Formats: sequence, structure tokens, C-alpha cells
Amino acid sequence: MNTTLKKLKNIHSENCITIIMNSHRTNPDALKDAITLKNHIKEVETRLLADTTKRNATGLLEKLNALVEQIDHSHNLDSLLLFVNDDVAEYTRLPIKVTDRVVIDDSFATRDLVRAMHAEAHYYVLVLSQENSRLIEALNDKVVQEFKAPFPMENKQFFTRNKAESAVASRESSLIAEYFNQVDKAVNTIRKENPLPVLICSLEENYAEYLKIADEKHSILNTYLNKNRISEKDHAIVTEAWKLVKSHNSELNSNRKTELLKAVSDNKFLSDTNEIWKAIKDGKIQTLFIEQGLFQPAIMDDDEISYVTEDHRTDKNVIDDIFDEMIELNMNFGGDVVFLPKGELSKFNGFGAITRY
Repeated sequence: MNTTLKKLKNIHSENCITIIMNSHRTNPDALKDAITLKNHIKEVETRLLADTTKRNATGLLEKLNALVEQIDHSHNLDSLLLFVNDDVAEYTRLPIKVTDRVVIDDSFATRDLVRAMHAEAHYYVLVLSQENSRLIEALNDKVVQEFKAPFPMENKQFFTRNKAESAVASRESSLIAEYFNQVDKAVNTIRKENPLPVLICSLEENYAEYLKIADEKHSILNTYLNKNRISEKDHAIVTEAWKLVKSHNSELNSNRKTELLKAVSDNKFLSDTNEIWKAIKDGKIQTLFIEQGLFQPAIMDDDEISYVTEDHRTDKNVIDDIFDEMIELNMNFGGDVVFLPKGELSKFNGFGAITRY
């Protein structure tokens, strides 16, 4: 997901098509996904033929339909996103619910990729013992996937039950540390593609020893699931892990709200869209705050933003969602974004920003 975001967020060209739709993990509902996608493609066709030449529209539609042929809906998660322009044809599945929409703009709509990374509890569970280890990707209380390579990793080379050798405590500790080091390197290789936080599921003694050798300690949650669950089903492990992660994230979210309130009192908070846009371009915005599910079509004229109604979202020269544009630009300047539940920013019309200084 993170690799897809990095690739797409800096692409700017005419007719960047993004199809965003909810999908289903199981039949019979999954059988309807192909029909829903077909309806979205029909909307793409109508809008392209109205806004570009027939030749350009035909080429893009052929590329889009070729991409659709690659999608096996039996493997769908909770949502499906397609990205197509003259140079790109990609799709990705996300384990989150979205707002169905078609966006045709001069950049791809990447907000749901960002939200999947930041707004939801997306994490890894490292199930660790001295003999074996597993790695599970989870979102909230759902299993996204359990990695099949290089995990599960069995401690064949370094773990020993030889009584003579095990009797030497320092030697045994060294063998375990070396095994945990190999596990840590495998975890970090996977995290390069999708740098999610890691919750360790293990006995207390193993958790403490793993932290001693971990290369990226900042990525490991400061809580752990204390039990040897190496043989349990992945969904049972994630169900228990989610209780800890939910509590951890609730504390983090509370801290971000405190940060927001302090910024308001310190006069470091902006809520006017045009002021925020100019501050982003000057590299002055640290954090954008936006309510989940908030979208706003707009027109940009002489670098001034003017909102338009939803009825005009598909009109030529209308930006489908100005907030998506602002989130993307601010991330390019090293800023971040916090998605808050609906109603949390009602006094600011759902959108605001904290300045760096």
C-alpha cells in the first residue's frame, strides 16, 4: 500500500482516473462487485467523452478495461481502487470501507490510501517464541494476511535442546538472540514496503529479549500480548491483539486532540481553506485535521480556491476533492494528517491545520 501511495501521489497529468468502490470478501455479495465496477466504468466513459477527444477517451477506456480483466473479485477485501492514466494502470485492495466515487482530475485521488495507513488501526502482529515465529498483517480486528515467506521462521540453526549446551546459560541466550535478530531483519524487510507498527505477541521474557536486539525499536508498540500463541489461528490472535492496539490508539488520538486544542489557544491553528492552501505551499503546515468522510469539490482560479456544490463535481475544470489535493501536497512537504470522527471539527467546518510556527 505504501509503495502504491509513493508512486501515485506525485503523478500529475491530464485525465488521471481513480475509481473508488466498496467491495466484499465473501459470496454471494462479492458476485455483485463486477457489476458495481461496470457501472463506475460507464460513468468514466460518459465523463471522458464530455471532457476530452474521442481518441483520448477510447485509449484510456481500453487501458481501464484491460486492467479490469486482471481483477479476480473472489480475492476482494473491503474496498477496491483503480488508477489509470496514459502511463499508469494499477489497482489495489484495501481493508477499509470507502465512499464510492469516480474521480477524474490532473492527479490521482489517494486519500483512501493515506487513510488506510493513518486513520485505521493498521499493524503487524509478530507472534514470537524461541522455536518459531509468525507475522500477521491486521486492520482493526480483521486479518489482512498472514505472511507465507519468509515466515513462519523456524529456529533450526540456533535453537537447541541439547542438554549439555543448554546448560550453559550464556550460550543459550546467545543462540536465542541470534535467532531473534534474524526474525527482526525479516520483519524490517517487509516493513520497508509497508511501514506499519508492530505488536509483539510472546512471553514477557521473549519480548524483553527481542527489544534488546531490535533495529527499529520505534516501530514496536510499547505494549505486548503476553502469551505463547504460536499455534493459535490467526483470527483468534488478531481478536486479542486488537484490544491492546485499540487502547493504544485511543491514547494516541487523545494526544492529537490535545495538540489540536493547544494549537487553537496558541494561535497556531488555521481553518480558512485558502489560508491553509497558501501556508502548505510555503511549507508552514505541520498537521492537517479532517473529519472522516468529508469531501469538497472546488475550482482553483489564480491560486484561489472556491467551493462548488456536489452537483458540479463532474464539471470540467472542477477539482473533485480539494482536501485530497491539500493532503497530498502537505505530505510532500513532510507534514502529516489526522482523520477524526465526524463531528469532532464541527466548529471548523470539518477541516483545519496546525502551523509549524
